[in-house]
Amino acid sequence: MKTTFAGDLPGVDTDSSIAATYGKITLRLMPILLLCYLVAYLDRINIGFAQTAMSQDLGFSAAVYGFGSGILFIGYLLFEVPSNYLLERIGARKTLARITFLWGVISMGMMFVRTPMQFYVMRFLLGVAEAGFFPGVILYLTYWYPPERRAKIVAVFMTPIAFSGFIGGPLSGWIMQNMGGLNGWKSWQWMFLIEGLPSIVMALVVMLFLVDRPDAASWLTHDEKVQVNRAAGTPSPGTHSFRATFVALIRDTRIYPMLLVYFALICGVVTTSSWIPALLKVVFPGGTPLQFGLLTAIPYALGGVGMIWIGRHSDRTGERRWHCTLSLLAGAIGMAMLAWSSDLALTIVAMSLASIGIFAGFPTFWAASTHALDKETSASGIALISSVGLIGGFVSPIVIGNVRTLTGSYAGGLYAVAAVLAIGAYAISTVLKREHATKD
Repeated sequence: MKTTFAGDLPGVDTDSSIAATYGKITLRLMPILLLCYLVAYLDRINIGFAQTAMSQDLGFSAAVYGFGSGILFIGYLLFEVPSNYLLERIGARKTLARITFLWGVISMGMMFVRTPMQFYVMRFLLGVAEAGFFPGVILYLTYWYPPERRAKIVAVFMTPIAFSGFIGGPLSGWIMQNMGGLNGWKSWQWMFLIEGLPSIVMALVVMLFLVDRPDAASWLTHDEKVQVNRAAGTPSPGTHSFRATFVALIRDTRIYPMLLVYFALICGVVTTSSWIPALLKVVFPGGTPLQFGLLTAIPYALGGVGMIWIGRHSDRTGERRWHCTLSLLAGAIGMAMLAWSSDLALTIVAMSLASIGIFAGFPTFWAASTHALDKETSASGIALISSVGLIGGFVSPIVIGNVRTLTGSYAGGLYAVAAVLAIGAYAISTVLKREHATKD
């Protein structure tokens, strides 16, 4: 059987009954998944807004902050593959509810941090709790949507990455500026408490309203269920052992270029989420927390719009490789511009270009990779790509934090991230092209 990585995919079926079916599915599933990811990602990025206040109150250096930001992804790495394997066994509803609940509890617990070690432990536990959420949803979407619809739907699902900053920036800025001292708590303690509560609420929503697979959807007719299962190629829940599935996966050479590309994307997105407020403070030293929050919203909003538009265009044309390549290159150029910018306006432009490129790379990458993976190994494959790629989330903030501590500048670390993104662009345009050619 011929297998491709990023070959041309058929256009979206315009048959009215199919369109109506997928419209119904999207209306039922996506609001829940979007809200979960929004509140979850808000809990991840709010550490960027707390950085300055926590550093002043607790004496944390940029290196301490960078290590604490990055260690979250070690928790991810250790538990993401088992979590996705468990999702296949017990279902998406229970798995996503468990993740979202624990995430909210641990995020609120960040308000009690006092020492660097406590900071590291809580961030690690946040990664453990979050492990499996993103790849779990990517796997879950493959149960419902066929390959030719996935870039667009993944782009829609991933918009909270951008719009959590658009919403969370002003919200976090307002909390940091106005709630310090209330009830004897610091502003950053209030931020962790307030922004962690919605995740617990969403855990209840998931348990009440999400269904595991098309066959369990009472709001689909029998014909619609057959139609969706046939189009998506939905397999039955996995029956292979975890060990056998994982061994088969690591023997598949297609997985390794995917790891490299995803590593680059994660380096980019973690840099934007962890360091944008700090970078703005360098070029706008007199700004207030609320002003920083509002300025942060600009690149996130533009990144979200770019992600949706490019994902739609990729689905419409059926082309994946060049959409992802050019997105990664745009991210690399934006990061390089950010490294030497000393002007507020140019910094906003550089941040926006980097955000558009990095955010837009995700949906086309996942559409191509989920199409390439065998159904028997898709759950573990998606989790492995996500977890190993997330090493970039551990490495990039540590590199930037230590470079900042040693040199007093963010430039060296930003240039390093730009180089990694450029390497990722090369991988998707050249290495994966050769992978495609060998399968033909």
